[in-house]
Amino acid sequence: MRDQPAKDARRLIRPTTEAARKSSSIAPSAAKASDSAALLDDIVQWLDDAKAEDIVSIPLEGKSALGDFMVVASGRNDRHVGAIAEQLREKIKARGEARVRVEGLNACDWVLIDTGDVIVHVFRPEVREFYNLEKMWQAEIPPDAGRGESSQH
Repeated sequence: MRDQPAKDARRLIRPTTEAARKSSSIAPSAAKASDSAALLDDIVQWLDDAKAEDIVSIPLEGKSALGDFMVVASGRNDRHVGAIAEQLREKIKARGEARVRVEGLNACDWVLIDTGDVIVHVFRPEVREFYNLEKMWQAEIPPDAGRGESSQH
């Protein structure tokens, strides 16, 4: 009877993202990339419709497993940032995206909207300038960065 909880625990363990990627075929990943690009296009259009300023999209392929794209935009002030984020969240949900997480709506200095595939940052201009995410994420990653030795700190 002692083995029963261990068996139950093994059934509850979900496969890792890496294992899920390895088991998926090329066709679904190509379709996912197409879906991500279509979602990116919609998000950029919706940001433009909401009068967001300085909209920048950054492809994350080869840089991070966080998502496929990152979008950075500015609102004129905290109320504008909040309004942009609310509109974007509603439109993304209406599009049928099930997973939409929003962080930072209380202060509206920096609102993050995460769809899983596309991550959107909406900033007040001063906050955007301070964090300068575009510079950090647009930097090229050296080809040997992933193979660095852990003993070098």
